[in-house]
Amino acid sequence: MGAQKVITLVGPTAVGKTGFSVRLAKDIGGEIISADSRQAYRGLNIGTGKVTAEEMQGVPHHMLDVADPSHTFTAADFVREGRAAIAAIAARGRVPIIVGGTGFYIDALLGKVILADVPANERLRHELRHKNAEELMAMLQTLDPERARTIDAKNRVRLVRAVEIATELGFVPTQEPHALYETLWIGLRLPTEELKQNIHTRLLARLQENMLEEAKQLHEEGLSWERMYELGLEYRSMAYHLTGTISYEEMLAQLEKEIVRYAKRQMTWFKRNKEINWFLPNEKDRIHTLVLEFLHGNNR
Repeated sequence: MGAQKVITLVGPTAVGKTGFSVRLAKDIGGEIISADSRQAYRGLNIGTGKVTAEEMQGVPHHMLDVADPSHTFTAADFVREGRAAIAAIAARGRVPIIVGGTGFYIDALLGKVILADVPANERLRHELRHKNAEELMAMLQTLDPERARTIDAKNRVRLVRAVEIATELGFVPTQEPHALYETLWIGLRLPTEELKQNIHTRLLARLQENMLEEAKQLHEEGLSWERMYELGLEYRSMAYHLTGTISYEEMLAQLEKEIVRYAKRQMTWFKRNKEINWFLPNEKDRIHTLVLEFLHGNNR
């Protein structure tokens, strides 16, 4: 018996992965594994664009709301629970569909990258606690230029962990990754200006859906402003606004710029993977044909 078949749907934020993946899952009898590093956290709903129960249309979704936002949910946590989800979906005779924009998590889940087995270094973390993202990035560029090239340069949690790993190992891990599953890679992309417009429209819609109220409630329920800064993007900018550091207009401008930059970083990661078959979101028939050929073994 060959390796378990999985379908992986990737692309930048606001490209339309959520709606597309639900339609695909309904067509082929699939279940969805969310591969978004922040949607794993409970309560981070509007800010992360998390799929709603209505949008799921009855399709089972996994790896949502599995972690407390006050504690870091690591790539290793995601790999462990994600592989268990793949096995459970396959055992039910369903098709695992991995959907998301966190490329590092996806590659780790599928065995394309090897996670460093480095325990937390509390002494080093204590030393780094007052360093800002720019200072941590400078340290990482010295220790591991390759990781620095692809990391989210404003995410302190990931920067600290990357510095921790590079400090411990002193070099980039040389273990050879190996594919654990037979994977069909599908990528959705849009022309730059169209994606920017989607980002703009989606951001305004989420603010109208009370995204700021969500951030206020998270804080009232015990999530510190410092932790919200660490969670990045929407939550970082909203925390700056809610603590009086920036105005609403400044928050909006900052957020739109940061989300566009984030989308570019996502595409930089995905473009390195030559296995991805790229499509426009409206090329549903072509994608459906490719998926059926993959699942039924025709010419593959």
